[in-house]
Amino acid sequence: MSSPQIGEPEKRDQPAPEKAAAEKANASELTIDVDPSTLTVEDLYNKEKFDLETMDTSQVFQLLQCDEKGLTESEAAQRIERFGPNKLEEKEVNPILQFLSFMWNPLSWVMEAAAIVAIALSNGQGEPPDWQDFVGIVLLLVGNSIIGFIEERGAGKAVKALMAALAPQCKVKRDGEWKVMEASSLVPGDIISVKLGDVVPADSRLVEAVNVKVDQAALTGESLPVGKEPGDEIFSGSTIKQGEAEAVVIGTGLNTFFGRAASLVASANDGTSHLQQVLAKIGNFCICSIAIFLIAEIFVMFPGFKYRYRRGINNLLVLLIGGIPIAMPTVLSVTLAIGAKQLAEHKAIVTRISAIEELAGVTILCSDKTGTLTLNELSISKENVRLYTDDYSVDDILTMSAYASRVENQDAIDKSIVGSLDDPKKAREGIEVLDFMPFNPVDKRTQVTYRTISSGKLHRVSKGMSQVILDLSVNKTPEVEQRLHADVDEFASRGLRVLAVAEESIDHDDPEGQGNGFRLLALLPIHDPPRHDTKETIERAISLGVHVKMITGDQLAIAKETGRELGMGDEMYNATILNKKEELTGVASSVDELVLRADGFAGVYPEHKYEIVERLQKLGHLVAMTGDGVNDAPALAKANVGVAVADASDAARSAADIVLTEAGLSTIIEAFRGSRQIFQRMRNYAIYSCSVTVRVVTTFSILCFAFKFDFPPFLILILAILNDGTILTISTDRVKPSPEPNHWNLVEIFSYAIVYGCYLSASTLVFFGVLWKTSFFQNIINDEFTGGVNDFRLHSIIYLQVSILSQALIFITRSQGFFFTERPSVYLMGAFVVAQVVATMIAVYANWGFTQIEGCGWHWAGAVWIWNIVWFIPLDFVKFGMRALIKRYITHKPPPQPGTDVPADTALRRLSTVQSIGASYYESRTRPYEARKLNFGRRMLAKGGAIFTRHGKSLRMNNEQLQRFQSAQTQQVSQVLSRHAE
Repeated sequence: MSSPQIGEPEKRDQPAPEKAAAEKANASELTIDVDPSTLTVEDLYNKEKFDLETMDTSQVFQLLQCDEKGLTESEAAQRIERFGPNKLEEKEVNPILQFLSFMWNPLSWVMEAAAIVAIALSNGQGEPPDWQDFVGIVLLLVGNSIIGFIEERGAGKAVKALMAALAPQCKVKRDGEWKVMEASSLVPGDIISVKLGDVVPADSRLVEAVNVKVDQAALTGESLPVGKEPGDEIFSGSTIKQGEAEAVVIGTGLNTFFGRAASLVASANDGTSHLQQVLAKIGNFCICSIAIFLIAEIFVMFPGFKYRYRRGINNLLVLLIGGIPIAMPTVLSVTLAIGAKQLAEHKAIVTRISAIEELAGVTILCSDKTGTLTLNELSISKENVRLYTDDYSVDDILTMSAYASRVENQDAIDKSIVGSLDDPKKAREGIEVLDFMPFNPVDKRTQVTYRTISSGKLHRVSKGMSQVILDLSVNKTPEVEQRLHADVDEFASRGLRVLAVAEESIDHDDPEGQGNGFRLLALLPIHDPPRHDTKETIERAISLGVHVKMITGDQLAIAKETGRELGMGDEMYNATILNKKEELTGVASSVDELVLRADGFAGVYPEHKYEIVERLQKLGHLVAMTGDGVNDAPALAKANVGVAVADASDAARSAADIVLTEAGLSTIIEAFRGSRQIFQRMRNYAIYSCSVTVRVVTTFSILCFAFKFDFPPFLILILAILNDGTILTISTDRVKPSPEPNHWNLVEIFSYAIVYGCYLSASTLVFFGVLWKTSFFQNIINDEFTGGVNDFRLHSIIYLQVSILSQALIFITRSQGFFFTERPSVYLMGAFVVAQVVATMIAVYANWGFTQIEGCGWHWAGAVWIWNIVWFIPLDFVKFGMRALIKRYITHKPPPQPGTDVPADTALRRLSTVQSIGASYYESRTRPYEARKLNFGRRMLAKGGAIFTRHGKSLRMNNEQLQRFQSAQTQQVSQVLSRHAE
């Protein structure tokens, strides 16, 4: 039995006449001693002063200065200014600042520093500033920014269009006339009209109500609708399932039932994203590598070799320009954006782009039950129908039960019974209804009296609470009673509600006369069935290494039965155990172990879902949470990846990172696979870019140290441009999704990068040594270098050798086996061919005195290609050897798995919770959708105005409000169960 709501003792349990009398009495005793014109928004929604949810309706009208005729347009306009719109406002981003933000991160800073060096520090000693390098660097920066900006704006417009399509409308009385307008224009005091199928646009108190039932599954997680009467409150986001009503709006925006959950959402992790942390660490690795060799070159060139100022600056520019993977944030952003478009083709709309990367690493999927795993539609379990007579078949029983059901304005139970017929028309086919008694809480049954058209005989059928129907029956015996109670207990243990059905014949022609007595015919078990594809979806998720847990607000028995049907296990617990450590004895050694081991939890409130997700994250898991209701919103925001399923509430959509537009969870499997493909592309590129950094800084530093070789900065700039243009195509590369959740092992990535980089450096250093210290190639080609160690043709040759082998490395990093066994995409292969044709032409024909290169001719170009092919072939074996070493020495400690014990000293922390220097500067590249995402809590708490903040203080939920939040849900569930459940 639920406790009464705070401030509303027993009021809702009174019969309607007594309730009305009580309200009238209260109204005569209570007066509101306040001037409404001076009332602040904070005072209006201060529960200690005024409780708009429980006070008499007449007092609500008095306090809000309105009546049943509605507001005028001028009054509504004034209140909009005071209360704010009834929606979550989007924050517009200045496109110029948005574009410039792409040049504001540590990697871009290094390139910008190189541009400053080229234009401001390279002049002197009779030479002009290095305009060529400066212009090239600026073009490279601008080009990367343009690509990222275009992708971001396009993605943002797509999400904005999606959200605009979700804007709800309502029917409101203004200036004495009913008008249809957007729900965002509602203000407290408006009179609204709702009917069957409407979504309640704002928290309201019913003024008039005719046979109203409201589906609050999004708020409570309970399947059955709740009956409402004049004076009752209806909550924003709930759905009218029966009847019509007029109501006065009492709360908009944050001051609604689910708005009070905003503090939970807002307290979700607002730090830098997982991908931002990865970008920061990779960027720091590259910057540190450059810094080490930069300092070494400064000491070697100037104090050691006594280089002139300008000559030394050029060598430093080579490291600054060539060592920074300037395109890395853009490449990863484009990869994610293209991945988001691919996921959209599978009916998954991404509202936070970095969530794709985190989805690839998800190890636990927490799913709501009602409307997600199940249909949120009651259904008759035909195979479990219990017959108490041999005179009728199951189909006959269902047909007679449909006779005793409404065919219009149905409640959930009547809809399930009529829907169980192979043709709904059979509910009235062949009969003439003479009298119908609808369900009411007193009789707890429905009854129909009808004439069979074919025979002209009269019959009655009644369906309802099992004990009530049994007491009506003339065939009631101790044996029948014992059997029925046993069947009811069995169904209850499985979480199935039951209805009993009885029938009697009438020998005369008076519909109101006595019949021959009711005979108990059958028990009909009712449940919320799983979606047809849910079981397969869960099996596929498990095969992908993702454990699925059910998190539901429904009863424990129902959750267990659903878990058994879906094959996901039935080791489930009531959520109250999370706060009662004394109940853990014999169950688990700690709450963390219980959360990890359990197949699910029932009877949860928003704070329970939030806590479950948080505990799993602290154990080291990346957690995805699916849901459709307001009660899911805090957990959706807290989870690494929040997934709002089809037909989810606005609150769930705005808190989620991914919105599914197709019913069921099958779409999320494609999202898992797609995200893992995207992750593979990003990992391949990360290894490649770090390897090229190591390769450039080591190669040209050692060439300077060993041979006093000065490579032209402009050539390294061309190399960077061709590399960036080619590597962008990796976003569409063919890759296979991993069979297990992915994770960033940066030690592994850096280890590969160092080995690959050093190997490629060795190929260039050995090649240069053979060219300069021997006459091997000169004798074959019959050509000599007459310009010394910095012969212009030697610059061209080294440029071509570095360009070919560096870009060819991508074919090694992208494949798990030999490079030729995994076919790359046409775009990647085509871009590589075009880049190397351009590089070869430059090396063969370019005579650019300003950058100290001269065409080397086709003989030398052929020698370079042959040399690179010889060095490329062993790279696969280097990869295999590194993989063996990493597998042996560099292990990844996975988080404790479901079903295992949790060590007492477990203190795992995800990369996403560890702050990294510079991580926040990658936000523009990794959250292009987030600036437009309607985040349920953060947007409301961040918006200015009296309704959201006051004197700079954000709204928070105190303990009393949280108790009211819990109590309201508990009471609604209690009302439902008392009316319909056994």
